[in-house]
Amino acid sequence: MSGLTIGRVARHAGLAIDTVRYYEREGLIEKPARTSSGYRQYPADAVARLQFIRQAKELGFTLSDIRELLALRVAPGKSCADVRARTEAKIADIEQRVAHLNRMKRALVKLAATCSGRGPTSECPILDAMETRKRAS
Repeated sequence: MSGLTIGRVARHAGLAIDTVRYYEREGLIEKPARTSSGYRQYPADAVARLQFIRQAKELGFTLSDIRELLALRVAPGKSCADVRARTEAKIADIEQRVAHLNRMKRALVKLAATCSGRGPTSECPILDAMETRKRAS
C-alpha cells in the first residue's frame, strides 16, 4: 500500500478526504510527496496514523491532546505513565461534562413537569421560566 492517493488513504482510514487534508494542515500527519502532476502520494503508515487520530477523537481527545499523544510516542524518556496521566485527565474532564449534563437534565425535567402541554405559548411556563432566568442573570 505505498504511494496511496488521498482518496485511498481516506477510505482505508474511514475518514473524509477533507478531514485528511485538515489533519495535514494541522500537522497531525506529514505532508506527503507529490507526483509530477501534483497528486499527493501518502505512505502506507499514514493510514495507521489517521486511524489512531480517528480513534483518539472518538474517545474524546481534542486535536491538541492527540498532538501531545503522538509526540509522547517518540519523545525520549517518556513512559506509559505519561500517557496514562493524560488519559486520566480526559476521564476527569468527561466526568465533569457528564455531571454538567446531568444538572442540565434535572433542570429540564423540572421545567417539563411545570407544563401541561396545553394552552398558548404566551402562557407557557417553560418559556416563562427561561425568560425569568435570563433577566435574573
